[in-house]
Amino acid sequence: MSLKKKFAKESFTIMNELVLPNDTNTLNNLMGGRLLHWMDIAAAISAQKHCNRIVVTASVDNVSFKHPIKLGDVITIEAKVTRAFNTSVEVRLDVWAENIPSGARQKSNEAYYTFVAVDQSARTIPVPELVPETEEEISLFDGALRRRQLRLVLGGKMSPDDASELKALFFKA
Repeated sequence: MSLKKKFAKESFTIMNELVLPNDTNTLNNLMGGRLLHWMDIAAAISAQKHCNRIVVTASVDNVSFKHPIKLGDVITIEAKVTRAFNTSVEVRLDVWAENIPSGARQKSNEAYYTFVAVDQSARTIPVPELVPETEEEISLFDGALRRRQLRLVLGGKMSPDDASELKALFFKA
């Protein structure tokens, strides 16, 4: 079966959420778990657009919270596939928080999620190749292999000795 190549822009997804009282902690800041839930949804939509299949979350990279997100802020989550592997895709997310009355908007988070495409019986299936077009897409595409190797090493699924892309960052050939 031949899979059609796809472009990163085809997976681009924007999701907006309004931070309501039920989404906040006692300081009226958005709870981190709620944001991760919303990010997972946006990333899954992006991955499904690329794969045209059901996808399941395989990993979430380190997520740092740069600025608190306040009650009443509008969250914008932008997600796009950065690279496709055999049966998985990496999705980059950027999160923005906006206070509409003041017009203040700031980047709050960024992260990478990995999804695996599955069939109706939950068996992994091949995904379409990703073709990067812009300089940013090419840079993200190139870095995805290193990020994947790091995930696999940290998850105990790859020996550090086999992580050639990672080793190349630290050791000259």
